[in-house]
Amino acid sequence: MAICNVGPYGHPSGKIGSLVFYILNGQPVCRTIGKPGKPSIKQLANQQAMSVTMELVKPMADFINVSFKLEAEGTVKNPHNLATSYIKKQALIGQYPDIKVDYSKVVLSQGSLEMAKDLKITKGKEGLNLSWNSDMEENAAADDILMVLVSHPTKKRASSYLNAARRSDGNCFLPLDKEWMINQQMEIYVCLKSSNEKSISDSVYVGNLNGAPESESEKAEKAHFMATKARFDVVEADYHKKRLELAEGLIESRAFRHLQKEYRVLRDKLDFLPGKPS
Repeated sequence: MAICNVGPYGHPSGKIGSLVFYILNGQPVCRTIGKPGKPSIKQLANQQAMSVTMELVKPMADFINVSFKLEAEGTVKNPHNLATSYIKKQALIGQYPDIKVDYSKVVLSQGSLEMAKDLKITKGKEGLNLSWNSDMEENAAADDILMVLVSHPTKKRASSYLNAARRSDGNCFLPLDKEWMINQQMEIYVCLKSSNEKSISDSVYVGNLNGAPESESEKAEKAHFMATKARFDVVEADYHKKRLELAEGLIESRAFRHLQKEYRVLRDKLDFLPGKPS
């Protein structure tokens, strides 16, 4: 049964058929219940996009609760909603079933505060060294607070430094207390917030450390290339051997013509096949 609080044409509350109506953050919401039908490719793509986004965002909760706090104030959205929306819309690449993150396009804050320039990151034995240009323009202050997020995608973890340094410091050290943190893929993001927490800068992607592991599709492409190359090496050796025999006066056979065709097909295929080692 559904309840209408503002008359027969108002917002219902409760269940009507396969629909459920309720209020979330002051807004009327409707969702379906029951078992859905077979999903379309578009639906599967949307599901994978959301899954990839949530896998990245979930470990960042401590950071985005601060970095998106100002933008979420006065709206029905929360910091998690904003981070999810920005990343899903702007930072995903590829097509289903191989959707992945373009880390350089990830947005973790948006604001008017001046961002530091000339950011540089290097890796030490026990952590990261971050430096930047501490010169200031009009929309900046020496005591602006540097926030740093280090994402560890292969471990589905993130390291948040909410008070890493002041703008005027020009550099800071970010300790990483586990060996895998130093040696695994790292994606680094930085933003600045004012000391009174009333303004924040756009986030900046500082870069990657340790590279990125191959995706499942890249592994499959490489394996297919190597298998094709191995077959080509066998066919090539046999083909050149048979050519020498023909040059010595042996009669060309149907078997040789099949071998020659396979040799040419494999040779041409390898020129365009993805997965070739760099």
